Amino acid sequence: MDETDLRHVNADGITIHAPEDFEGMRRAGRLAAETLDMIAEHVRPGVTTGELDRIIHDFITAHGAIPATLGYRGYPKSCCISVNHVVCHGIPGAGIPMGRGETISKSLEKRRRDDTLKEGDILNIDVTVILDGWYGDTSRMYVAGKPSRQAEKLIRVTHDALMIGIEQVRPGATFGDIGAAIQDYVESQRMSVVRDFCGHGIGRVFHAPPNVLHYGRPGTGPVLEEGMFFTIEPMVNLGRPDTKILADDWTAVTRDRSLSAQFEHTVGVTAEGAENFTESPAGRFHPLAR
Repeated sequence: MDETDLRHVNADGITIHAPEDFEGMRRAGRLAAETLDMIAEHVRPGVTTGELDRIIHDFITAHGAIPATLGYRGYPKSCCISVNHVVCHGIPGAGIPMGRGETISKSLEKRRRDDTLKEGDILNIDVTVILDGWYGDTSRMYVAGKPSRQAEKLIRVTHDALMIGIEQVRPGATFGDIGAAIQDYVESQRMSVVRDFCGHGIGRVFHAPPNVLHYGRPGTGPVLEEGMFFTIEPMVNLGRPDTKILADDWTAVTRDRSLSAQFEHTVGVTAEGAENFTESPAGRFHPLAR
């Protein structure tokens, strides 16, 4: 039997990839991770999110790949940059929504400060590259300057929640096992898991079944099989889990204006467990690790 004959869609609508597909995901995932390694030295107070997006765009295209977000459903930029209380899908260069204590007379949805990073800002940068038809999707947190103690704890908890989720990945486990492990850990730290956004299947398409929830009950949901590719990308809030989409139809913020953080890896299910396609080649995935 040819290896490509091993690729199929299971009863849950999830693509089961052939062994040969792993190499394409390794290359795409590595480039996505290298992009985030590269941008780390550029994140500092005084830089704009628009400038970070330009650097990321040039790096991806210089390596023969395409930024998957650019033009995706009308999205205008080559990455997402979500600052402070922005949960996800922050648009670089569009300005940063005001947070708690910055209100005046106009709606928070319409009034934004400029997109220049300030001392102590925390931000998630989310990139997806298309390399030879394969999608590599990853995000991680950065800090402009020195974070507050609360922000530092939020970043550590969110990182650890992702890694705990990945530890659940193996044939025979369920997607509910992943979500439950993440939720139990985050809530034990008195933080909350965002329910409105989730991980997703990936491969030769950007988004595919299944939805990978970051909360749930053990033993529920589809069963993991060798050859599945998907992202795990928990979003964790210091306050309540509720979110709100701003008037640009992309930017999601915490309703209570509490800080939010996110980390994301793309993984493949192997006979032994999980292969992490987007592990940082430079060991820079966790910005606070010493």
